[in-house]
Amino acid sequence: MLQAVSVPKSCSISYSRIPSYQKPLVPTRLRVSASLPEPNGVKVEYTPWLIVGLGNPGNKYHGTRHNVGFEMIDRVSQEEGIVLNTIQSKALIGIGSIGEVPVVLAKPQAYMNFSGESVGPLAAYYQVPLRHILLVYDEMSLPNGVLRLQPKGGHGHHNGVKSVMEHLDGRREFPRFCIGIGNPPGTMDMKAYLLQKFSDTERKQVDAALDQGVEAVRTVVLEGFGSRISRFNIGQKYKYHKV
Repeated sequence: MLQAVSVPKSCSISYSRIPSYQKPLVPTRLRVSASLPEPNGVKVEYTPWLIVGLGNPGNKYHGTRHNVGFEMIDRVSQEEGIVLNTIQSKALIGIGSIGEVPVVLAKPQAYMNFSGESVGPLAAYYQVPLRHILLVYDEMSLPNGVLRLQPKGGHGHHNGVKSVMEHLDGRREFPRFCIGIGNPPGTMDMKAYLLQKFSDTERKQVDAALDQGVEAVRTVVLEGFGSRISRFNIGQKYKYHKV
C-alpha cells in the first residue's frame, strides 16, 4: 500500500511513447519523484490523471455554451498553477500536479466533433488508465450552472463525447464532469443554442459553478468517487430547488 509522505509541489513526470491506445488498458503508472530530507531520497509513485475539457478553438467560440469544458480547464489551470503551454496530439496541454498527484490538463484544438483525436493519443502516451481520464463538457439535460460527476456513462448524443469514446476503443468506463447549460428555448435550433453566449444571469450561474467545479476536480483526483462526490452531486441537484 502506498504510504502518505510529504513531497514538494514541483515534480517531474517520466513517460514513454506508445504507438496507439490499446485494449485492455495496462494499469501502468507515471512516476513522481521527490527529494526528501533523508540522505538517499524517496521515490513515490502515483497514478496520473488526464483532465480534458471539450470545446471549439478560436475567439469565435470563446464564451459560448459549447465551450464550458474549456473554461473549466482554464479555471483549474489558474487555481493549481498548471501552465497550458504545449501543443501535443492536436491539443493544448499543461503538466503539473494537484496535491502530489500528477495531472495532464488538455484542451483539444481540433473541433468538438474530433476531440477523440487528442484524447486517445494523450491517454496512450502518458499511460493513463480509463478510470483516470476525466472528461469535462457541456450538458443540455442539466439546468444552467448545475454540475454532475459520474464515474462512467454513455455519450448522451454529445458529438465530442462520441468522438472520445470512438478513440478509446468504444470504451465508456471513464469519468465525466458535466456542466449544465439547459435546453434551447422554444423551437430554437440546437446548434445555434450551443454556439450562443450566455445571458448575464446565466453567465453568473456558470462562473459560480466553475468555482465549485475546481474543488470538485480536486476531490475526485485526491479521493476518487467517494462520499464527498455523492454529497456534491446531491447538493448540485437541488441547488436551485431547496428542500
